[in-house]
Amino acid sequence: MNLNVDVAEDNSKSVIKLSGEIDAYTAPKLKETLLSKTKLDGQTIEVDLENVNYMDSTGLGVFISALKSTKENNSHMQLVNLQERVFRLFKITGLEEIIDINSTIKGGSE
Repeated sequence: MNLNVDVAEDNSKSVIKLSGEIDAYTAPKLKETLLSKTKLDGQTIEVDLENVNYMDSTGLGVFISALKSTKENNSHMQLVNLQERVFRLFKITGLEEIIDINSTIKGGSE
């Protein structure tokens, strides 16, 4: 499966809509797009994961790199609309404590 990355810009905010799977094959494309936005001083980056139904540890690594970049460049990243199975990865690794994740969780049940 592929990963589609759509970026919409509005002044100091970027909305990145993802659809597909985030894994070792698709993560480099996401990392390139995401890090280019986090390096802009004062930028807000909203990453919409509503249509991401699978993510592995490689994807977590991309978001950790992006978080470090936001701290270094005075930008802010928020993840929104996570599917339950994707959110679980952030939860079991403790990353939901340090990454701004919108509380709207969609799909599935535990």
